[in-house]
Amino acid sequence: MEPKDITKEYTNGDVTIVWQSAKCTHSGNCVRNNPEVFKPKEKPWVTPENSETEKIIETVKKCPSGALTYYKNN
Repeated sequence: MEPKDITKEYTNGDVTIVWQSAKCTHSGNCVRNNPEVFKPKEKPWVTPENSETEKIIETVKKCPSGALTYYKNN
């Protein structure tokens, strides 16, 4: 596995965001639509506990590359 092909999961307890670095085209949609959660200059860069589940799902659905996906935890 190459260092640029990383998959990470971030959860707020209700929903889990899955990020696949190899697919990311850095469109910035996630940051523009939900800057409370997606902060590319920070580590971890995804903090889903800072937003409501529905807003997270809406934001993830706007990802044009498919690098961001989600699943419900229940």
